Amino acid sequence: MTPPRVTLAAVADEAGVSLATISKVLNGRPDVAADTRERIEALLAERGYRRRVGATATPAELIELVFHELDRIWSMELIDGVESVAKEHGLSVVLTVTGDRHSPGADWLEGVLRRRPAGVVLVFSDLPRSLRERLRARAIPFAIVDPAGDPSPDVPSVGSANWSGGLAATRHLIELGHRRIAAITGPEDMMCSLARLDGFRSAMNSVGLPIEPGFERFGDFHVEGGRRQAHELLSLPDRPTAIFAGSDLQALGALEAARALGLRVPDDVSIVGYDDIPLSRWVSPRLTTVHQPLRQMGVEAAKLVLALRDEQPAASSSAPAARMDLATSLVVRDSTAPPPAA
Repeated sequence: MTPPRVTLAAVADEAGVSLATISKVLNGRPDVAADTRERIEALLAERGYRRRVGATATPAELIELVFHELDRIWSMELIDGVESVAKEHGLSVVLTVTGDRHSPGADWLEGVLRRRPAGVVLVFSDLPRSLRERLRARAIPFAIVDPAGDPSPDVPSVGSANWSGGLAATRHLIELGHRRIAAITGPEDMMCSLARLDGFRSAMNSVGLPIEPGFERFGDFHVEGGRRQAHELLSLPDRPTAIFAGSDLQALGALEAARALGLRVPDDVSIVGYDDIPLSRWVSPRLTTVHQPLRQMGVEAAKLVLALRDEQPAASSSAPAARMDLATSLVVRDSTAPPPAA
């Protein structure tokens, strides 16, 4: 049985406001008190209200791709994936840089409501509930590409198998004969960092290898963070013979640290990265790494938001969101070898 259609008049009556106020909230107007806006948005979400197709201005012919920072190497893979799907559908891509790694900046929402894109792909850990509800009320579909986090269950997202990647990288080093293995993962408050570290720990524990005190380090996914942490590790009296870096950029920093200390890679120390960015194939030595399908993650996220755009707008907000985790794989190159003879 089809549930009765939610009317704005009924929502306005329940909220104790005028239809004009409801309209302002739906159109992203700033001249509504914050508590009133939150009450109306909560009611709209609770009643499962969705804008009818044609009830508002035609969405712009674009997909908005939102980052908290643009890295010219890592970000380009995602951009290329989203752009390929947009081009297939006759759409453009607009890039926005805002907020921190956890969520967009406070001023971003008003802008996206004015732009009314066909869909939004966000590279963040999560999206605050208030932002989700306002996007849904305006029928703007969204999905998170989440190498940075673990979004809420009702948030459509595309991620990758971070734990499996950390496990595969560490098992490779163990199979080469390494026993003193260190890990430099990403920031401590990011789920992907913790998942990769858990994969490292599982590989070590599965063969009964101890993790030396101080051999687990949290970095920042960037070159300088990897260089700094690797320099400290490789300066220890009883240094590791291998390092698993939670990103290729950190692995490049580790390569730099090893050279600065007069160590040869992989003769004196093996290094494994994570991401398989194009540069990993061109550095010397070529980097052994975990392939994270960044471009495909962008492709799948763009496809997801366009599929959500084409669905019936009356779909319940409580329905399970699409969640996709793409496989990772180990790519063995030249930066790993058996440990030096004792």
